[in-house]
Amino acid sequence: MKSWNRPVVPRLPGRAPVPRVFDSSSRGLIDATPRAEASLYVCGITPYDATHLGHANTYLAFDTLVRLWTDGGYDVRYAQNVTDVDDPLLERAVATGVDWRELAAQQIELFRGDMESLRIVPPTHYVAVTDMIDEVAVAIRTLLDAGVAYRLDDGTDDIYFDNAAGATPAWTLGDESGLDRATMLVLSAERGGDPDRPGKRDALDPLLWRGPRDGEPAWESPLGVGRPGWHIECSVIAQHYLDTPITVQGGGSDLLFPHHEFSAGHAAALSGRPLADVYSHAGMVAYDGEKMSKSLGNLVLVSALTSEGTDPRAIRLALLDRHYRSDWEWTRGQLTEAQCRLGTWETWAAAAVSDDATADATLLDALRAALANDLDTPAALAAVDARIASGAPATRTDVASIDALLGIAL
Repeated sequence: MKSWNRPVVPRLPGRAPVPRVFDSSSRGLIDATPRAEASLYVCGITPYDATHLGHANTYLAFDTLVRLWTDGGYDVRYAQNVTDVDDPLLERAVATGVDWRELAAQQIELFRGDMESLRIVPPTHYVAVTDMIDEVAVAIRTLLDAGVAYRLDDGTDDIYFDNAAGATPAWTLGDESGLDRATMLVLSAERGGDPDRPGKRDALDPLLWRGPRDGEPAWESPLGVGRPGWHIECSVIAQHYLDTPITVQGGGSDLLFPHHEFSAGHAAALSGRPLADVYSHAGMVAYDGEKMSKSLGNLVLVSALTSEGTDPRAIRLALLDRHYRSDWEWTRGQLTEAQCRLGTWETWAAAAVSDDATADATLLDALRAALANDLDTPAALAAVDARIASGAPATRTDVASIDALLGIAL
């Protein structure tokens, strides 16, 4: 499946340090040190509505990580899924009277355009779940044969993961999220789980495979007829395209439980290894006092802003001005501030002079240091502001550094 066009990322002198990134599992900063290569898996969209600023905030956070790794001289392999068959997509298709495949294709194309306009570096592997049905089915068969999955005895042919049987030294329920059982039960019910379903061995056991239902898409597979559950798709795609443990698994903080918790559990049960060295999560963006989400309908869409004539660089700057792990609320004032900042930067960069023997790397060093410290983009923006305020003329290296590390082409 095609992703989107890759922006040109300038090469810079020297190399960035290994970034320290907050790990949700250990609840502390650790070095995101690549093994043979820097590998990243970020959970993609369920394509039933266009890209909102919460999505953009997450993908921009991990774009920053990709840019820093690249500047550090690492080969980066990045995989991202598209959940192009899932209950919310099917429900939206029925509500709008649009075929679910057509709806998914429309929204995926909008997402590609939004990512390209924001100059997000595309994944190496952009993978639709519907292209991985057989691989997911084979993985679930492996879990069944190992005794860590089971079919419900209710005529549905649904298959669940047994959390207790799936516990290994590489994963035990709660390792990644650090949540207690009571909180897990609440979040499971709120975020697509079914803790009250009869017949499960444990209320928190997650769905691996949904048997055929009237009016729903289903596929013939080595497992039988049906479609994948949510968490297993990411486990299989990550392990298929990347070597585990991958360096970083990323996504929004609302995915920490249950999605990332169980994705890691499925991967550990299949391979005997942890899914990732670092589990990293971006904060939530609110609007009108609530987390920005499709279910609440309080979305600020990237495509809507750009269609109004908003410079995508200003959107990017507005997002970069908040630390990726923070929860914050979007306002129009932030966009106005970003537009003013962009104008100041452009004026400064327009008079850029060629580097000479006396040119220093003050700004480049400051950007690298800020971003290596848990992707601290607000500090990086402040470093550019301080450089301009000092009266120092822009050099070509300064302009290239802002482009390569912050994704802002001046």
